[in-house]
Amino acid sequence: MLVWWIPLQASAGDHAKEATVNSHSPHDDSDYIGSATVIMASTEVEVQVELRGFFQPIDGRFCWYGRVGQSDILDEFLQGRRRSVVVRTSAGEAAGTIGDRDFWGRYRIQGRGRPPYPTPSSLDEVEATPS
Repeated sequence: MLVWWIPLQASAGDHAKEATVNSHSPHDDSDYIGSATVIMASTEVEVQVELRGFFQPIDGRFCWYGRVGQSDILDEFLQGRRRSVVVRTSAGEAAGTIGDRDFWGRYRIQGRGRPPYPTPSSLDEVEATPS
């Protein structure tokens, strides 16, 4: 059976609704976007980060990851290698691994356990968080 679909004339309001429905930004899913300090050995580098995380049910741990903004100091220190670092924000700090530079000069960072940004710590806080 062959079925033809013929689009109807759309009004200006229909286009506005479509744009609103499809206007999801990848940044909307981030748990933390802001300033941070990356600590490597005795060097501290102020950077911008975008982080998110999830609970891993297989091992029962929280995994967090994201991108660190471009930094000439990080480029010089890392030189294409992965390193263990500490990430500090105003909410706390956490150990992680940094490496894997992308085309825009940003580095991937990842860690396990409590992240360096605030997360709900009680059921009441989780239920109060808008989804």
